[in-house]
Amino acid sequence: MKWLLVGLGGFLGALARYTVSGWCLRLGGAFPWGTLAVNLLGSLGLGFLMALAEETLLISPEVRLFLAVGFLGAFTTFSTFAYETERLLSEAEWILAAANVAGSLFLAIMGVKAGALLARVIAK
Repeated sequence: MKWLLVGLGGFLGALARYTVSGWCLRLGGAFPWGTLAVNLLGSLGLGFLMALAEETLLISPEVRLFLAVGFLGAFTTFSTFAYETERLLSEAEWILAAANVAGSLFLAIMGVKAGALLARVIAK
């Protein structure tokens, strides 16, 4: 059952990642907006989910497997982030590479914090 939960969550997370990345392609330019968007949304979602799971009994271990490991595991794209940053560096796009690194790391950490704070406000 655990494998099925993770697999189904991963399937849906991959579809969601593909959809969000596709929407972001419309922004154009050399900056990887899609990867940044899914990393930020995934970080916000994971922070929210884990804080809600820790603060309440609303999230069962099965739901956590489905959402955290499956859906968000497939939705976030850290390996793509690394590849795209290396591509920008190899093309001497130093400022875009630095913006991608700083944006993804700093804003993703802020997303986790914001998600956790939101969960705690809702849980009260």
